[in-house]
Amino acid sequence: MRTQLKSLLTGAVLLLSAGLPGLAADLDRDLDAIVAVVNEDVITRSELDQEMAIILVQLRDRGTALPPRAVIERQVLERMIGKRLQLQTAERLGIQADDATLGRAIDSIAAKNHMSLTQLRDTLEREGLNFAKFRENTRNQILLARLQAQEVINRITVTDQEVELFLHRGQGPLSGRDAVHLQHILIATPDGATPEVIQRARDKVERVLQQLKDGVDFAQVALVHSDGRQALEGGDLGWMKLSQVPTLAAEAARTLQPGGISEPIRSASGFHIFRVAEVKGEERQVITQTHARHILIKTNELVSDQDAQTRLEQLRIRLVGGEGFGALARSHSDDTASAIKGGDLGWVNPGDTVPAFEEQMASLAPREISKPFHSPFGWHLVQVLGRREHDNTEDMLKGKARDSIRARKAEEATDLWLRRLRDESYVEIRLGRGEG
Repeated sequence: MRTQLKSLLTGAVLLLSAGLPGLAADLDRDLDAIVAVVNEDVITRSELDQEMAIILVQLRDRGTALPPRAVIERQVLERMIGKRLQLQTAERLGIQADDATLGRAIDSIAAKNHMSLTQLRDTLEREGLNFAKFRENTRNQILLARLQAQEVINRITVTDQEVELFLHRGQGPLSGRDAVHLQHILIATPDGATPEVIQRARDKVERVLQQLKDGVDFAQVALVHSDGRQALEGGDLGWMKLSQVPTLAAEAARTLQPGGISEPIRSASGFHIFRVAEVKGEERQVITQTHARHILIKTNELVSDQDAQTRLEQLRIRLVGGEGFGALARSHSDDTASAIKGGDLGWVNPGDTVPAFEEQMASLAPREISKPFHSPFGWHLVQVLGRREHDNTEDMLKGKARDSIRARKAEEATDLWLRRLRDESYVEIRLGRGEG
């Protein structure tokens, strides 16, 4: 577990440290060699060296054969420039991550690793990571997530027609393959590239493809040649549901056998090569649905928690005495949507309700009425009317399809947005030419 935590925390540092020079770098900044100018900011040699140290450890841990240092440096510097541009944009747009949000995020990291905050701090210190820097790294991660959500993700819509067309074309799990482990190489071309530039990129991608056909390790080739965001991970896109595969890779993901490599695919961003590393099959989803009805009493300035609980206790006595649940729900429930149906919620899927409500339903036998209990919505009485096993595969597939389309659009829109952000910014790379 300690190894997993180290990997998680090291990854967080890698993603965000572009905007977080260490204390020594801050003190010596004026004397430090500059490797890149990013608008009004600079990236220094010491900052790049810090990132390189992290990356080299990760590559060695993965057993990746290391290309020349200059190749890795260029990849790392490009990632740092991208992060720095995004942080500058977030600051310009006034996007913030307050201390309360930051605290919740760090508490969540500790909880996921089954640690207290003190244990997390101690573990970080043992791994050589300063806790104050870790906090700032986490804050920047929140900033980047909020920035991309505001500028890209929240603007994406998915229609029912897109979902139906997606499933009809067999782009999702209906094709018989549920998940794929993909690798990716991108040979990028800039916006407005001339025919000569495009031809050079086409020639390069053909040389790269030939290396792969000759048996050269895909991760090694990606590390050396790919312009993709996962180049430093050997082009590894990880496991994803077939319904979440980017549009460009959909055909390869559906048809290639494990180990198969696609022909070059042209897009606005350049030429892509995909490799299917592994595949998984699909299983049908059968869930237990619960038919329930409830009475809700909301609290406010005039109705306290005690008042609500007392009212429900009195109603429960009347229900146990034989009065009709539907009539009392229509007369007393503050859930107007269900009250007109006698409190009936219909067949409820796992996860449809808040945890407190779901736990109460799970504890009841059919026809049994709960005692008053509290949820974020107020105080409830709930009665379970029945349970059934339901094949939820069709709904699951539609949900996956919707998620997939959204993920594809988000990936493509984010790539274009990042390229536009880079094109509209002043970036001067001084790496390897004096670094003055």
